[in-house]
Amino acid sequence: MRKLLNWLDNNLIKLLCIGYIFVIPLYPKLPVKMINYTYIAVRVEDFYVAALAIIFFIQLLRKKITLQKKFLIPFLIFWVAVFTSFVWGFFVQKTILFKHLGLLHSLRRVEYMSMFFIFASSIRSKKDFLFYLRTVIFALFTVGVYGIGQKFLGWPAVQTMNPEYAKGYILILDANARISSTFGGHYDLAAYLVFVLPLVLSCFFYFKAKWWYFLVFLISLFALLLTASRVSFGAYVVSTFLFLLVMRKFKMFFIVALITAALTFTQGTLTSRLTRTFQQKQIYIDKTTGQTTVPRRLKPDELPVGDYVMNKQNTADSAVDVNSGVALNSKDLKDIMANLRDQVREDARQQGRTLTQAEEDALVEKTFRNLKVVTTMLPDISFATRLQVEWPRAINAFLKNPLLGKGPSSITEATDNDFLRNLGEFGLFGTLSFIAILFLVSQKVWIKAREKNNEESIILYALLFSLFGLLINATYIDVFEASKVAYNFWMIFGLFGGYVLLESKKVLKMKRT
Repeated sequence: MRKLLNWLDNNLIKLLCIGYIFVIPLYPKLPVKMINYTYIAVRVEDFYVAALAIIFFIQLLRKKITLQKKFLIPFLIFWVAVFTSFVWGFFVQKTILFKHLGLLHSLRRVEYMSMFFIFASSIRSKKDFLFYLRTVIFALFTVGVYGIGQKFLGWPAVQTMNPEYAKGYILILDANARISSTFGGHYDLAAYLVFVLPLVLSCFFYFKAKWWYFLVFLISLFALLLTASRVSFGAYVVSTFLFLLVMRKFKMFFIVALITAALTFTQGTLTSRLTRTFQQKQIYIDKTTGQTTVPRRLKPDELPVGDYVMNKQNTADSAVDVNSGVALNSKDLKDIMANLRDQVREDARQQGRTLTQAEEDALVEKTFRNLKVVTTMLPDISFATRLQVEWPRAINAFLKNPLLGKGPSSITEATDNDFLRNLGEFGLFGTLSFIAILFLVSQKVWIKAREKNNEESIILYALLFSLFGLLINATYIDVFEASKVAYNFWMIFGLFGGYVLLESKKVLKMKRT
């Protein structure tokens, strides 16, 4: 019994890290307690992470484990930047409305990133690193299978895509829904898959059971396509294909390219969203007020066009009267007439009037004849929202205080661009210190990869391409604030950081002897 207890004591952190690898991606985002004035919640994984951190600290004090300090200073600088922005935003600028939200957004970055040091410190040998990596791949396999089961077998989902869903409802996805697997939304799942796919292929080249890793790759790729996330699909194509080309795995490149093309064309949702990113539309402009109307009817299976008009003044100047005999697109004409009818009915309802059919038709026709029309290219509603609201809000926040930003939580829960979000919330101080962390760890991995002349280097290079894919994803989604993505990212980043530093210590010892 004493031997067993001693073994558990010596391996406690490793056992908890193994549990973390499964709990974080696989346990659904069920809330334990909702946070006031937001739909962020305290969840089971937060308690697990807290327990892991506390036990890790105790084991440090007992000298059962050694803290990996190599990258500690860059992390501390970033955390100082985050809390400085919080103090500045709440107490000086008054841009943080609720102190507990600003503090929560600050603390959760420490929570996510602390996993880097816990996993880096738990790596004691190459065997530990490879074991963790295989465990990560197995967890990925489970995530992919469950996501596919949601699409074809009706397996339940827990989503956090809006405040109501975030309360923890168990959902069954309909035919038009995009899968989220055990993640809170399809975007989060897609970002996670983009990050791990190059790692899976590197394991295919390195380990012996190649069929297993290729199966995991296929399942993960299919799950990625079922999310129908366009930016994640693009990030996957760029990062994974480039990885195979740079590694000179030309045969696998063509195999993966063919499989990707074949699977993509079978997924109508993804191809439809790709083709509808920009749409040619006839927009209508009121000659009296200058109000622009984009004709559209919302459908659950169709990505609607947004109302963001680029070069709005030039576009308006080129519009012509609808009475001038200009050719009108039949679908746009049908939609604009339906939009005008809805508006006429709403105006009548607010005035307490009941219109006859003839009166309604006459008002619709009169309103229509007072319009100008112009043909232009419009982005979809998702892209338009970023261009009109989220990105300008973050840019304005940065311009008001370039050094420290407006503070965490000051520009709402989402910006849908991690770079702009960091600039808006933390300014140059926080943004540059965060980028420095990614650069320094990546630099160490790259140097170590160049020193190795065998297939082991491909695993190290894979991490760099995985990070590249995630950074592409970060231009459209807040991936480093999405809890399940962030937890997994810093865990995997920590595994590689711990491994390359372990190898560096071995080389240093050999030189000394």
